[in-house]
Amino acid sequence: MLLLDTASLYFRAFFGVPDIRAEDGTPVNAVRGLLEFISRLVNDYSPTDLVCCWDNDWRPQWRVDLIPSYKSHRVVEELETAPDVEEVPDPLQIQVPIIREVLAAAGICVIGADGYEADDVIGTLATGAGMPVDVVTGDRDLFQLVDDAAGVRILYPTRGVGDPDLVDEKWVLAKYGISAAQYADFATMRGDTSDGLPGVKGVGEKTAAKLLEQFGDLEGIIAAVADPTTSLTKAQRQKFIDAVDYLAVAPKVVAVARDIPLDRSGTALPSAPADPARLHELAATYNLASPVTRLEAALARV
Repeated sequence: MLLLDTASLYFRAFFGVPDIRAEDGTPVNAVRGLLEFISRLVNDYSPTDLVCCWDNDWRPQWRVDLIPSYKSHRVVEELETAPDVEEVPDPLQIQVPIIREVLAAAGICVIGADGYEADDVIGTLATGAGMPVDVVTGDRDLFQLVDDAAGVRILYPTRGVGDPDLVDEKWVLAKYGISAAQYADFATMRGDTSDGLPGVKGVGEKTAAKLLEQFGDLEGIIAAVADPTTSLTKAQRQKFIDAVDYLAVAPKVVAVARDIPLDRSGTALPSAPADPARLHELAATYNLASPVTRLEAALARV
């Protein structure tokens, strides 16, 4: 099964594919790029199932309630009666409905969940999938899902979807000096400015990895802070004491949900478009003939 972090990929396409427009001037580079990515992935990995996982809520209120700074710098407008509006370039924003239309006509499964991010959808679908799972994302937070025994790995497109890093437990250990199972605790301590997570001030990746090696997990580290006989320095203890409020809530924010009620039916990758007439109409309208032809060819190989 291939699980796509869809927004991650169409953002990558938007910024990586030259400006291409339909006859009426509508920009379509993100649409074209995403379709090319999907075709390449299908050709390279021959999945039986493929899901475009969707951000029904890119900044869930329950995460904001725990850490108000969560993704706050990305908010372009705060609304009292609706979800906050994410800052997205206008030429990309107008392409998102087209992406949904094209995926529907192609018969490619799209799954989102109200009140949850695509990461949470991915975490839930990857858990107990009953088959090997490759998650395609540029978001390193999802490294916490890597599980060799369950056959879950990340395809991390640092250079492009055609040549991703294959992130398994050995890769995580070599890169960060921790196990994949420790990654969420590692990320909690390190923090992430792109997500508005402050982390434990003064604790970077090397220190976080060393502490996890010594004490196993964040719970063990917090217990060590409270125990004056442990080997922690006075400065290290103080850093965690100062971050006590953050550490009380951050693990829940950082952890990817794995138990959302989702309809798992319909994830099988089709061998032909669900609505070829509509797909070809969209291709003609939005200058998508070439990527749609390649997508159809890729599906026919399934």
